[in-house]
Amino acid sequence: MTNPTLPQLDGRPMVTDGGLETDLIFHQGVDLPEFAAFPLLDSDRGRSLLTDYYTGYAEIAAAADAGLMLEAPTWRASADWGEKLGYDRDGIRRVNSEAIGYLRELGRRYAGSVSDIVVCGTVGPRGDGYAAGSRMDPDQAADYHGWQLAAFAEAGAECAVAYTLTDQAEAIGIVRAARAVGLPIAVSFTVETDGRLPDGMPLAAAVDAVDAASPPDYFLVNCAHPSHLEPALDAPGAWRARVKGLRSNASRRSHAELDEAEQLDEGDPASFGAEHAAVRGALPELTVLGGCCGTDRRHVASLWGVG
Repeated sequence: MTNPTLPQLDGRPMVTDGGLETDLIFHQGVDLPEFAAFPLLDSDRGRSLLTDYYTGYAEIAAAADAGLMLEAPTWRASADWGEKLGYDRDGIRRVNSEAIGYLRELGRRYAGSVSDIVVCGTVGPRGDGYAAGSRMDPDQAADYHGWQLAAFAEAGAECAVAYTLTDQAEAIGIVRAARAVGLPIAVSFTVETDGRLPDGMPLAAAVDAVDAASPPDYFLVNCAHPSHLEPALDAPGAWRARVKGLRSNASRRSHAELDEAEQLDEGDPASFGAEHAAVRGALPELTVLGGCCGTDRRHVASLWGVG
């Protein structure tokens, strides 16, 4: 179930980044069709934007004396989404591989100021991420996501994280696919304002179901405000200790409201860290902390208590 080579599993605090796509779109004026950042790897300007972005979080890690998760901009770099952007299967495999190589190079650059740097591939849901999933069974999910995870493993990723998952069946399939290629894997669910997954399953039940079928190395929750997670914390059980990561939205709005919003709701960056207090108190094993939609380095710096 666990991989002792990952520092976050040994209690090492790890900084990860914020809302990559919303930051680039709303603060940098970057056009990201289909909300996909991975095409930026195919241009010098795109790589420069990504480097500036990741460097801000390396600086936070150094100031906080924490480790650093360098997570690839590959949340949308799967077959269905890639096809919409004009990438065939070979093109998508290439960009996933190059994303890991790019982050490994950045990791070497940051090594002088940050210890415990982990290069991680990121997987997104086959479907939307704000709505209940595509209803694949675990075998179908393993087949769909397996080639992306294999590309990460072949390129030298140290782990992978599947973000914004909306149902337990897709999560189980992703874990099975990662195990098949020998890649440590974490699963991150998203929740609605009531603390339940978009398909209605309580978070505790989803964690327990995945653990019973094919346990990942750990779990996270992402793409929800900390207050949305609070109702889920009423459920007793050992599941809380399995949640080691949190990447929250800046906004208290629901997924449906955010989907309709035309302007960025970035909340209050200065109080973002304080908004996590109740959740952090109830999840004793949290080690990986960052942001999601609407957040940038200001929010993550607040979360870590650094200027």
